[in-house]
Amino acid sequence: MSRLLSDCRHGPWVYSLATAGCQALSTGTGQSGDATTTGSTAATEDQPQDSGGDSVYTDVYDEVADAVVSIEVYDGTGRPASGSGFLLSGQHIVTNEHVVDAGDTVYVRYAGTDWREVTVVGSDVYSDLAVIGTTDVPDSTEPLSWASATPSIGTRVVAIGNPFGLSGSVSEGIVSGVDRTLRGANDFSIAAGIQTDAAVNPGNSGGPLVDLDGDVLGVINSGGGDNVGFAISAELAKRVVPALIADGSYDHPYMGVGLSNVSPLIARANDLDRASGVYINSVVPDGPADGVLEGSTGTATVDGTEVSTGGDVVRRLDDTPTPTRQDLATYLALETSPGDTLAVTVQRDGSRQTVSITLGTRPAPP
Repeated sequence: MSRLLSDCRHGPWVYSLATAGCQALSTGTGQSGDATTTGSTAATEDQPQDSGGDSVYTDVYDEVADAVVSIEVYDGTGRPASGSGFLLSGQHIVTNEHVVDAGDTVYVRYAGTDWREVTVVGSDVYSDLAVIGTTDVPDSTEPLSWASATPSIGTRVVAIGNPFGLSGSVSEGIVSGVDRTLRGANDFSIAAGIQTDAAVNPGNSGGPLVDLDGDVLGVINSGGGDNVGFAISAELAKRVVPALIADGSYDHPYMGVGLSNVSPLIARANDLDRASGVYINSVVPDGPADGVLEGSTGTATVDGTEVSTGGDVVRRLDDTPTPTRQDLATYLALETSPGDTLAVTVQRDGSRQTVSITLGTRPAPP
């Protein structure tokens, strides 16, 4: 039942939008002690400090930590899987879908309190987000809030969670990248992700990545080692979480195509003037793009490599350029909903044209 951070596999893109995050669950130890590890949080001359000489990360921790919970999930084997979460409102805890999906019985614990059984209100495998209902919140615990805007690269951040079952652990770093596409073990992809160099380890999954104001920039969902960690952005979570609370599920927009970035070889094989745009490899039968977009019809050999030919190249969605599949994914994830009709500008047979696609709803995974 254990699924480790290192298990992420990169699979082909079948476009719909959204994904499960890396299946990042720790095997857990069944223990969640009160010890706090500081990772790389010791104050140094180049780190922000308050007027009393303490690191400002201490202030952030003091403001945020009470809202962060330890989570244990049991599947009947007696060995729990563990993760993290955080209180978003008086009755709801946000975490990862892959955390609560590890079993049937879920427990949470706030710092200094006992374990309590809780109920999953809603979950979404494609965004790797889940919401837990809670009614017994300590009086001193204040819920966290989403950040209002996409963070700038270089923004200082704090990751708080329970790596390796060590509750209330904190690590610090910066936002290393934005608009990342996060890939999970189920070959799904999450758009608009945040990359950080803050230490992220098994058990951090579902915890908050916050700025120095204590606002949540993202929900931690995977760590790749070598100072590379990822979080589901607040921008995406602000769309998904309210639906999970209201309905238990979230409907993702769906184009129904297989796609890839236009590489130099694809550009040469298809006589494109530049290696930019999103190439349509295939169209799902009876999907939203069927009869509207065209997938590959053949292949050509370029420098000894077989390359697909004949597919459309998407240049714009509405008024938004799509030089990469990441740009296309982010626009779909953050700006559209099922039922929306998009103006899609494509390059086909050497000329540009605009077609209309009405987005569908992402089908449930097989």
